[in-house]
Formats: sequence, structure tokens, C-alpha cells
Amino acid sequence: MNVSMPGTVVAMLLMAGGAALGQPYSPGASDTEIRLGQTVPLSGPVSVAGVVGQASSAYFQALNRAGGINGRQVKLIVLDDGYSPPKTIEATRRLVEDDVVLMMYGSVGTPTNAAAQKYLNQKKVPQLFITTGASRFRDPKDYPWTMAFIPSYIQEGRAMARHVLDAVASPKIAILYQNDDLGKDFRAGFRSGLGDKANSLIVSEQTYEVTDPAVDSQLIAAKVSGANVFYFAGTQRAGAEQIRGVRKLNWTPLHLVCSIASNVEAVLKPAGLENAEGLVSTAYAKDPFDPAWADDAEVKDFLKWERTSLTEGNPRDSGVVLGYMASFLAAHVLQQAGSTLTRENVLNVATHLNNLRVPMLLPGITVTTTPTDYSVINRFQIQRFERGHWVRVGPTISGE
Repeated sequence: MNVSMPGTVVAMLLMAGGAALGQPYSPGASDTEIRLGQTVPLSGPVSVAGVVGQASSAYFQALNRAGGINGRQVKLIVLDDGYSPPKTIEATRRLVEDDVVLMMYGSVGTPTNAAAQKYLNQKKVPQLFITTGASRFRDPKDYPWTMAFIPSYIQEGRAMARHVLDAVASPKIAILYQNDDLGKDFRAGFRSGLGDKANSLIVSEQTYEVTDPAVDSQLIAAKVSGANVFYFAGTQRAGAEQIRGVRKLNWTPLHLVCSIASNVEAVLKPAGLENAEGLVSTAYAKDPFDPAWADDAEVKDFLKWERTSLTEGNPRDSGVVLGYMASFLAAHVLQQAGSTLTRENVLNVATHLNNLRVPMLLPGITVTTTPTDYSVINRFQIQRFERGHWVRVGPTISGE
């Protein structure tokens, strides 16, 4: 059989045969089909992140060609929300009430997922492996049906601050963060990592709105503060603008960017790779185009899948890796759920993952979840941008 899914992934996900008649199902599942929903910004100020949806669609199309999951075909419906919370609510209601999906997974964005969180929990529809690290999505007590995928923004910010304390003898820190849950979580984690020194070490704090056309005035204020460390916490478009802006000001602080703004294709190339030299950030996944992984089996499988299956989106964008890993997790949960495709059982499987190896995670990072701990990934890697690619600095670390 000619299939385009990587062999190792197929082996982990596929089981022969169909479902027995009369098995329990929730809306969105049957003997022959599983329906999934996802919202992503294919338009709007963060449209670059829409590649997550394109990768997700490609993943399940390839998996369907290889036989589906337990004999069932998976229908993934991806809707554009433009990174607008009201549009997310509208799209989510359509997916649940009109398209009748079994679960939502992999949806992109902090404010957008937050807008749909209460509705999905009231409906008891799983909202799994969403592409955000905001702390509000790690609250199994109040929102048991919601689980984030990427590492906690608070933990990442905390680790970045600890790196600053190790790397700079007398830091004077300026922070620019996106004025929403995403930016506020990174800021809170960074301040936490500085401990009781935070107020004395931070000399400037500026915010921006995701719809702002520029961040020039905030950068000027940060430089004038006398800071020798600059930490940016926001999304891709402003991420590229602030990299260019710092260099235009002839300012040379230790320049930190959150992981969301570290993508080479979506952020660093638009900013100019020469302007990104020396940036510091974090990672938790392999860069398939980094020569360091040229002989890695998971990377070889990923690149084969890209060549044969990805028909939309920039194949070099790290959002493709995010969509691939989130889709692997969704498929794994559905495969483990077997023929008991109820929303309750899907949630039960998702909250009992034990040391699961997810293709494309960095070595030493696995996925473990419990009903009281929804931290899917809680380790990451400090990295520095040198001569056109990211270089790992030290071992993987925790932000706890």
C-alpha cells in the first residue's frame, strides 16, 4: 500500500478492523467516521499562525489514506477566526452545533481559545491540545474539558529570567509585552523568575495591542530607560518589527524573545536574519531544517510527510511542526479510546498520558498528564540565534 504518513507514526496509531455495532458514541463519532473541529487565524493580524491548521488538515488527510483510526475516517473541519474572539465564538458554535464535531483540538491563540473556553466546558466538548501556553488553560478544577499543548508561558518566562540572572552581572531590564493573557503570562513568569529583585532590576515596562501598526515609541522608551536587557513577549508580526526596531536604534541589549516570536520563517527572516543575530529564546521541538538533526529518524519521517502531504502553507514554518505534534496527540488519544468514542472517554484518555514520546519533541521531553495536572509539556531548551540558525545552550530545563 502506498501511504504518505511516516511509518513510525502509522505503526503507533493504526489498528486493523472496524468498530463493532452498538458501541457507545457521542455526537461526532460513528462506526465509520470521527469529526473534529479547529479554529485558526487564516486571516487577520496573526494570519501567519494559520499554518497550524493547514498542517493539521494535511496530517489527517494522510492518516485517512493510510486507513484512518481504528477503521474510521477522520473529518477535520478547520475554520478561520481571524484571531478575533467574537469570530472564534461564532466558528466554535458552528462546529459544535451545526457540523457536530466530537471534539475541538489544536485551535490557535490565547484570546481566541479563551473566548470559546466557557462555552465548550458548559457543553462538555473536549478542547484539547490547543496552541497556547496561557495559564488559564491549565485549570482542571474550573475548566476540566480544556487542555493546552505548548509549554506554560509563565514557566517559559521564569526560565528566561533565570538565564538573565546567570548571564548578566548587573541587569537593567526593559520589557515589552502584548496586552492580553498571552503577554501578561510571559511578563508574570519573567518577574517571578527574578524573585524579590524584580522591581529593582526592571527599569521599563511597555505594552502594545496586537492590532497596533507599530511599536516604535515603546522601543524608544525602552532604550532611553538605560536597559541592557530587553525582553519581548508577543506574537509574530510585532516580534519581527521589534527586532528590526532595536537594530535601527543602534541598541545592543541582551535581546530575549519569547518562543512564539522565535520562528525563523515567520519572524526572523521578515526582520532580517542579520538583525536577529544573538537573540535568545526557548525551544521544546526540533527544527527539521537545522543541520544538527539531519540524521534524526523523527525528522526524516517529518520531512517525508511534508513532501508528500503538505499542500498549503510554508513548509519551513515552525507552525507546521506544532500542527503535526498536536495532530499526533489527537490521533493517539482517539486511537486509545478505541470504539468507546464518547467525549467523556476521550477526556479520560487525554488526562492519563504517561511518558508519551511525541515525534519532533526535543530529546528528554515527553508528555505526561493527570486529571489534576494538565501541563502537557513542561520542559524546554534555552537557545541562541547564531549565523542563521538556533543553537542550543545547555540541557533542557524546567520552569517550575
